[in-house]
Amino acid sequence: MHEALLQLFRNRPALAPKLLRDALHVALPLHSEVRIESADLTDIQPAEYRADLVAVLRHKAAVLGVVVEVQLSTDERKKFVWPAYVANLRARLKCPVHLLVIAGDDAVARWAARPVVLGGLYRFTPWVIGPAGVPEITDSAIAQADPELAVLSAIAHGNDVDIDKAVRIALAAQLASRGLDADRSKLYIDLTMTSLSEAALREFQSMDMNKYEYQSDFAKHYVAQGEARGRTSLVLRLLTLRFGAPSDAVQRRVAQASITELDDIGARLLTATTVDEVLGFDSRDAG
Repeated sequence: MHEALLQLFRNRPALAPKLLRDALHVALPLHSEVRIESADLTDIQPAEYRADLVAVLRHKAAVLGVVVEVQLSTDERKKFVWPAYVANLRARLKCPVHLLVIAGDDAVARWAARPVVLGGLYRFTPWVIGPAGVPEITDSAIAQADPELAVLSAIAHGNDVDIDKAVRIALAAQLASRGLDADRSKLYIDLTMTSLSEAALREFQSMDMNKYEYQSDFAKHYVAQGEARGRTSLVLRLLTLRFGAPSDAVQRRVAQASITELDDIGARLLTATTVDEVLGFDSRDAG
């Protein structure tokens, strides 16, 4: 889970400043891009002083550094190295730096938020977000626009006592994940499902996803895209099993087919004896 949470931030560098701004109401400087940069914050003891992740807001030059730490349990040693992370990154970037802790539960969040006494008048206090502080993303359009935030929301609220809300958040996250590349889609769907409580998971699995009606045109569009890609992949696999690897022309024709046409092709696959018969056209003219 530690690495999976970090992967959300790697895949969407703007997620860290978005949480600072929207969840913690931190004023951010004007910036034109956010980059993930080296988390090695010392040349002397890299194993000890390597942060989980560093996001840098830039506007020509660096304007703000954000050290992201995922903390699933309490660890008093971190209270000694967190200030070093910030000081070393500040010296490297020559701009302000924040430490953002993503806590695994609200008890860890309370622990992480306690100020660190450095000595004398100096205290260090990180910004902390626990599950309660993560936005509840139930709107499919918002989830589509920011899949990583939607998945983070599903992780944070999958055990909510309000089972209906947990399921709605999981639905939004799963829908957002369908339109992504295969690796991200699989990871995000797995994270969403494994984060649900047993009761919420049972409720989710009892739903007929084919009958679930998404409210926005945006969501319906992406569901249709996901269904078409799935049918296209299945048809090409079945064609390969029956007749060998399909030609480029046949692959193009299948890729351009509508969902209804793909369903018809699938039905003809049961009895057809040639590729032409399966596709219902002369495959030599497909290009």
